[in-house]
Amino acid sequence: MIASSGAAFRIAPIAVGEESTVIAEYEPDPAASERYQSEAELERELIKQLCAQAYEPLAITSEVDLVANLRAQLEALNGITFTDTEWKAFFSEKIANANDGIVEKTALIQEDHVQILNREDGAFENIALIDKTNVHNNRLQVINQYKSEGARATRYDVTILVNGLPMVHVELKRRGVDIREAFNQINRYQRDSFWAGSGLFEYVQLFVISNGTLTKYYSNTTRDRHVGELAGKRCRKKTSSSFEFTSWWADANNNRIADLPGFTRTFLSKRTLLNVLTRYCVFDVDRSLLVMRPYQIVATERILQRIEISTNYRRTGTIDAGGYVWHTTGSGKTLTSFKTAQLATCMEGIDKVLFVVDRKDLDYQTMREYERFEKGAANSNRSTAVLKEQLEGPDSRIIITTIQKLSTFVKRNKQHPVYGKHVVIVFDECHRSQFGDMHTAITKTFKHYHLFGFTGTPIFADNASTSGSPKRRTTAQAFGDKLHTYTIVDAIGDKNVLPFRIDYVNTIKVAPQATNTPVAAIDTESALLHPDRVRMVAEYILGRFDQKTRRSEGYVLKDKRVRGFNSMFATASIDAAKRYYNAIEKLQREREQAAQAAGKRYERLKVGLIYSSAPNEDEPDGLLGEEDFEPDGLDKASRDFLEGAVQDYNDMFGTSYDTSSTKFENYYKDLSGRLKNRELDLVIVVNMFLTGFDATTLNTLWVDKNLKQHGLIQAFSRTNRILNSVKTYGNIVCFRDLEDEVDDALALFGNKDAASVVKIAPYGEYYSKYQQKISDLLDRFPLGKEIVGEQAQKDFIALFGAILSLRNILVAFDEFAGNEILTPRQMQDYQSIYLDLYEDFRRTAEGDKESISEDVVFEIELVKQVEVGVDYILMLVSEYQKQKGNGVDKELEARSNIARALEASASLRNKKDLVMEFVDSISADVNTAHAWQAYIAQKRHDELERIIAEENLNPGPARAFVEDAFRNGEIPTGGTAITKILPPVSRFAHGNNHGAKKAVVLEKLKAFFDRFSGLS
Repeated sequence: MIASSGAAFRIAPIAVGEESTVIAEYEPDPAASERYQSEAELERELIKQLCAQAYEPLAITSEVDLVANLRAQLEALNGITFTDTEWKAFFSEKIANANDGIVEKTALIQEDHVQILNREDGAFENIALIDKTNVHNNRLQVINQYKSEGARATRYDVTILVNGLPMVHVELKRRGVDIREAFNQINRYQRDSFWAGSGLFEYVQLFVISNGTLTKYYSNTTRDRHVGELAGKRCRKKTSSSFEFTSWWADANNNRIADLPGFTRTFLSKRTLLNVLTRYCVFDVDRSLLVMRPYQIVATERILQRIEISTNYRRTGTIDAGGYVWHTTGSGKTLTSFKTAQLATCMEGIDKVLFVVDRKDLDYQTMREYERFEKGAANSNRSTAVLKEQLEGPDSRIIITTIQKLSTFVKRNKQHPVYGKHVVIVFDECHRSQFGDMHTAITKTFKHYHLFGFTGTPIFADNASTSGSPKRRTTAQAFGDKLHTYTIVDAIGDKNVLPFRIDYVNTIKVAPQATNTPVAAIDTESALLHPDRVRMVAEYILGRFDQKTRRSEGYVLKDKRVRGFNSMFATASIDAAKRYYNAIEKLQREREQAAQAAGKRYERLKVGLIYSSAPNEDEPDGLLGEEDFEPDGLDKASRDFLEGAVQDYNDMFGTSYDTSSTKFENYYKDLSGRLKNRELDLVIVVNMFLTGFDATTLNTLWVDKNLKQHGLIQAFSRTNRILNSVKTYGNIVCFRDLEDEVDDALALFGNKDAASVVKIAPYGEYYSKYQQKISDLLDRFPLGKEIVGEQAQKDFIALFGAILSLRNILVAFDEFAGNEILTPRQMQDYQSIYLDLYEDFRRTAEGDKESISEDVVFEIELVKQVEVGVDYILMLVSEYQKQKGNGVDKELEARSNIARALEASASLRNKKDLVMEFVDSISADVNTAHAWQAYIAQKRHDELERIIAEENLNPGPARAFVEDAFRNGEIPTGGTAITKILPPVSRFAHGNNHGAKKAVVLEKLKAFFDRFSGLS
């Protein structure tokens, strides 16, 4: 409702209507879930529903028909007719280029959707693959049971064609089957057949997986690095996804739309699907396709709608022209703000979009993120002079700056043409300094603006505590209406961020005469920084570090194999940070000396320290005091100490930073990068990194600092970014009594029931379930007794998988040590049985689709995270060498230990013959590691030469192909590389069987790659 005019004018919160991508409110059909049960019925009902939504059904099951339809659809979209010669050239060069894979084809849709056709008469014609201006010009068709001949014959469930190109694939499983099986099925398609023939199925942008009851979607390249991590491969161009990053669809109120009929009615409606494909995907500079989640789309569209409406009603420059978005920390606010800025610059009449952050470090981080989304899309600035140039120049449409620089610009330029321009100003983390004088100066100076704020922790009337006078304004008072909300409860429920596991460690013993005084009351810094307590806390961190950060688990991160996660230590003051840095250094030195005296090796933690001259006292409402890059304000002792810590860092990493202004800023950036890359184990901070810093590898926050409200949620949220299946929650270890503050903050920024969602259950609940399942395992499936029958095998798989999941949570609890119930040998033996069944079921799946046991889901990722590696096996081989000559029994036992460890390893069991042959050949006096490298190099050479001879491959290109595969972490299936190694034959000669030959060679090379990957 729009009021007539004057001071009472108010724009009501915008409702999402029929023209919005996300439905305002979803009302499920109660009968929908009962309409069908089998997979075939599910498929028929889906197609029927799509046809009712203006999709054209097609009976296409072969590539010839698919290509013919594509030609017809592109002709219709572009209003032309290809000659046969033109089509053959356009198809082979532009659409089905043999050098292009999924990444290149995604780029065609997302970035280069208009291609040039060279006509026979010499003219040129623009050919659009998809119309992004008027999405309703695009034609949607649906096919099912399409047959593909790749490494093996495959039939796909349901595929949606956009202008003839497969752009959305739907994989279905019958009701009751875990949708992860549909996810795994798509991974098999990507591996075995999407590349087959002309590779048109590599144009699929979005995947949908459903069992009728539950439905999720994800993009074709999203989070490909995580699959590489789980597989232990570098996997630069792998195109499958990690299940943790699949998304739910929802309405504008964050109500999940999980059932397939509802998902089809909303997400697969023509307008919504085409909007998602053309407007709400981001193909980033890492060549990964990011598809936005519903709450991100809602927020973006509500901001754009507010801009349009307030402009039409001439309310720019007032609070009615803006608003704020409350999206919890970790939910992807930067992507939302980027897409908002990008789309706003395309709106008629918008001159500039300013993205304003409140600290130089966030300026740097935001710019890096924006650069990742689209190179050159945004402009940052190192000085107010550069900002002035950007505000005056026509080319800088999106500008990232700090509020301090913008305020300085306003003070120095009382009159400037930009103040009268039509600008959109977006504030990041708008609960901070934007409420002060700088905010007021900016809003009074600009005349024709829209002001929007993003925050994960808004200021409400309830928590706008006095911090001096006058009372702090609320977020709504500073920015206007709340346009959308997505709380930490929503995010954890959707599994977009992780819950927290919180430990409270009592580090102060109360004197006998003060037994009635609660620990929380003894909160003076003199007591808290007593040397005995500091040492106690430092010992606790070092003693529990491996357990909390999961150092026994390994994965690959950015081409490097790493173990476990890393952590941050939040201290109350610079004095505290200095004391803890010294205490940890001293303890590590003592442990190192003790280990050396015992003839052992002690692996030091890599510890960093950072602080600056900002005040350390936190504000009464829980906001963390700001820190900058200016150490000049530090007292001499603190500056000298920081200089020494930076030098320690230089010695550790071969860098040359110091505490001078520029070099300190570079130190911050380098430390930030090493923390993200898991090169640092622990960083001690005061306030830096506790807000606005994201590192997926960080899983633990040690807290010796009073936190509450905003600061508490912000600090805790550094740990709950999703990485892989083994990182199931963020670890918080509090050395102060913050339990009431935690519950209050969760209630404020979630709801009254938030604690039950945000905090994981106590140890006893998990351990009780674990005990019961172990009891069932030992009772129903005792070792030594064969598991007979498919149903019994399925029951074992489900039971042991549940044990693996529970164990993955329990290992971070202190109480679990020594209470594992199963011995290490029992665990290995059960894991071997589990992996045997995995191989059996996988062979069945690959052999005959009709006999797939599709309701079986294996927790192989969890097995891989905790399994032994080559280093451990070589250690066992060294033990075996020592036992040679010490009796047959000891020698056999050592050999048996090696075999058992190999059987229990998901990645090494298919290499067991290689390892055992090496074991039998090695003598007692050789260096195990050197002998192993020489042995593997020779075996790899011999087996590759055998494949080259058997398949008559081109030797030089074949060897180069394999070396590239090991370097890149996968056997490439697309492009011309595989074609170059095949025997020379015309691809177009009748009966050449080129496709079959390619499939056979790929199958052998994949088996070879899997056999030797990770061994050298």
